[in-house]
This record gives sequence, C-alpha cells and structure tokens, in this order.
Amino acid sequence: MLFSSWEFVAVFLPLMLLAYRWLPSAWALQGLVLGSLLYYGWWNPIYLLLILGSTGFNYLLGGRIALAAGRHRTLLTALGVVANLATLAYFKYLDFLIISINQVSTLSLPLQHVALPLAISFFTFQQIAYLVDVSRGELRVRSLWEYCLFVSFFPQLIAGPIVHYREMIPQFQALGQRGVSVDNLSIGIAVFVAGLFKKTVIADGLGTYADAVFQFADAGGRPSFTEAWAGALAYTFQLYFDFSGYADMAIGSARMFGIVLPANFNSPYKATSIIDFWRRWHMTLSRFLRDYLYIALGGNRHGRARRYVNLFLTMLLGGLWHGAGWNFVLWGGLHGAMLTVNHLWAARFGHRPLRTLGWALTFGGVVIGWVLFRAETFAGATRMLSVMALADGVALPARWLGLLGDWSAPLRALGLLAAEGPSSHGLITSWYELIVLVCAAAALALLAPNTQEIFARWRVVLEPVRASAIAFRFTPAWAFVAGVASFFALLYMTTRGHVEFIYRFF
Repeated sequence: MLFSSWEFVAVFLPLMLLAYRWLPSAWALQGLVLGSLLYYGWWNPIYLLLILGSTGFNYLLGGRIALAAGRHRTLLTALGVVANLATLAYFKYLDFLIISINQVSTLSLPLQHVALPLAISFFTFQQIAYLVDVSRGELRVRSLWEYCLFVSFFPQLIAGPIVHYREMIPQFQALGQRGVSVDNLSIGIAVFVAGLFKKTVIADGLGTYADAVFQFADAGGRPSFTEAWAGALAYTFQLYFDFSGYADMAIGSARMFGIVLPANFNSPYKATSIIDFWRRWHMTLSRFLRDYLYIALGGNRHGRARRYVNLFLTMLLGGLWHGAGWNFVLWGGLHGAMLTVNHLWAARFGHRPLRTLGWALTFGGVVIGWVLFRAETFAGATRMLSVMALADGVALPARWLGLLGDWSAPLRALGLLAAEGPSSHGLITSWYELIVLVCAAAALALLAPNTQEIFARWRVVLEPVRASAIAFRFTPAWAFVAGVASFFALLYMTTRGHVEFIYRFF
C-alpha cells in the first residue's frame, strides 16, 4: 500500500484518523500500533511474523542489556547487533553472496530466491541503534507498546526517516493528550500533498524516460550521447523527487497524528561539496552511518590515514546497504573516494571552494554515481558512463552535419563527433516533455526553498530550520485547499499508472 495509492489516500489514512480521533485516549498508542501492523501486513501478512519476532527479540534483549554491566553488557550488545545483521543478510544478501561465490569459483550453488521483506533495512537499523544506545546508558527501556510503535509506526516504516528511540518516545507518551487537531491536520495534509505532487507529477513523469534509457543499456544497447545524458539527468531528478516526496508524505502523515519526524532532505543538489551533499541527502542515514559505523570503526581517533580508511569503509558498506549488487558497492566506493578527496582538500586549503566550481564538480560526481546506482548490470553502467564520456562521440542528425562545414573532420579526429551511427534510438518519446520536466525539476531542486523551509514556522521537522521568505501564514482553511489539491494529484497519478517508490525496499 504505497503512500501515493488510492487505497492509502482515500481509505487507509482517513480510517486511521477517524479511529485515532474516536478511540479513548488511553488506547491511542495501541490503536496506532495495530494500524501500523495492518499497514505493514497489507503487502504480505506472513512477514508480520518477522517484524513482530524482530521487535520482541530486540525489546527483550534491550531490557537485559540495561540490567547488565561491563563485559556481559558488551557481549549482549554484540549478540544483538550480529543477530540483526544476520537476519538482514539472510533476506537481503544471500542470493548476492551465492552469485558472487559462483562467479569467482567453479561452484554452481543454487540460488535460494529469498523474498525481501518490506522495510527490513530500515527497522533493522533503527533497532541496532536502540540496542547500542541502551548499552551506552543513553536510554531507559520503557513499555512494549511504545517500543512496538517506535519500530512499526507506519509513516516512517517503509523508507524512513530512520528515527531514534529518544526522539519518538516523548511524543508517543503524549499521544493520548493530543487527538487530531485542526492545525496538525491542515499542516500535515499540506506537507503530504507537496510530497504527493513531487512523486506523482515530477518523479513518475521523469521515470518513464530514465527507465527507457537504462533498460536499453542493460539489454546491451548503446544509447547516443544525448540519450545517455538525458536518461542520467532524468534519473537524477526522479530519484530526488521520488525519495524526498516520500519523506514529505511520511512527515505530513505523521503530523496529522501530532507526531514530528526528523528531516531527511535539505536541498542536497544545492551542495557545493560532496561533504555538504551528505549533510543534506538522506540525513538520517548519514547520521546513522556516522554514529554507529564510522565512530565504531574508530572515526578520526587514530590519525588522519586511519580516518580516511574508516570514511571509505563506511561509504562502501553504506552502498551495500542500499542494495545487494556490485553496482551499489561501486557507488558507495565512489562516494567514499570523493569524500576522502574532499576532506584532503579541506585539510590543505580549507572549506572555501569557488561555489560555482564546487557545485558543478559535486553535481557532476553525484550524477555519475547515480548511473551506477540505477543500472541493473555492471555492463549497462559501463556502457552508459562510456557514452556519457564521449567514447562514441556525439552523433548528430545528417541535416546538422552540413552546418559544421570544415569543422566536422577535426571534431571526428578528436573523437568529439561520431564518425557514424544514429543520433537517436528513439528512446526518448517526447524531447519537449522531458526538457520541460527536467527544467522544472532543476528549478525546484536548485532554486526553490524546500518543504521544511516553507513550513518552518510550524516546525514540521524536529531540527530547527530557517523559515523561507515565501512561507505563508497557515490557517485551518488550507486543509480544504490541500484536500482538493490531493484529489487532483491523485487523479493525475491514476492516469499515469501505478508507480512504486524507488526506495521502498531499501
């Protein structure tokens, strides 16, 4: 049940709000837990056993860790981390491991075809963070119902934000006192509709073009230079508006119940360095990798060289977390290398790059990384990147070649102009629509204020954010406007077909 589906917008969410409104205050917490489990089980009820088993195991173990001390506490924490990672590895990486073994050996081990449970990466990471925080003495174990809602709260269950126990429990404890207020409902609907627009209008529109180019490359074709770059840019903005749209819908739907989630995006394509990019992109994942992996590896406590090794390993493992494939590992390695170079540069010259040059290098590196991220095969990614790097030159229509005159021969000699081959394979069905979508997406991502800046006066995210100059005064009447906008956005989505979120299985 996707946030952008009519089942969620027109049935599940309204029924949840009505039930939450009319339940006795003492049952508000339990009502949200049961509703969240219903939401999770909608995909495949059998995996309710997994999330309930994982929740029960980690809750009981957290209680034991809190009572233990010294070496015993450390061992229990290690047991919990290993058990959670082993479960994740079985469901997410078993077939990837078998394929890799078969490729480097003479073995021919059969694939197990284990189905990937929804949201396993996200609720596994949240519970690992919980166990580590309990071990550090930073948390006090509370009721099982509160812990169940921390793990299963439906707005952030499928694709984040990755929340901390200490962020959510004080809000959960106040649930019975809040109910459904008009202000929370109107603000939540407005933020939700902003995300719905990002997803259904921009991301899904761009996805049609990105899919055509990448599928062609993965199937063995070589797109033209313009098609390759068009596909890469389409995916670059599709991914951003798909994932940030999901985050807005998660934040908006949680706010309808009076719950405030952490921000996950802060205009990452405005970043002027790759360090700045990772402070803005998937912020809760960056926070998790820093606090529970980078620091666990030693952080910057053992010299500069070890610091860069730890940074690179963190990004390498972060790439593998995103998906079971060598493309994801390479993507993580690329970002680890870029971060290392950025930190070396900053150590030598400080954090004052030329803003335009810094932005261009950062955005270019991010686009190249997204090609690795999107391509389903290494060969497809290689074909895309080689074509984008002018390996085949730029193929121009015959009617344009005459305009170059005497320049065509030296351009061919330099490899900048294709000696032969089609200028297009027909992968882009409408260049005009694609150009309009990419330009609109670029303008919104690079020039416009983001959602949390627009709604900063109403604290739609946990972290304080500067209010945008165009932020408007919100009144409950906006709930009606947002509801109408939601209806038309949903109507538009149904005309385009049912498109899943890119990040929903990560």
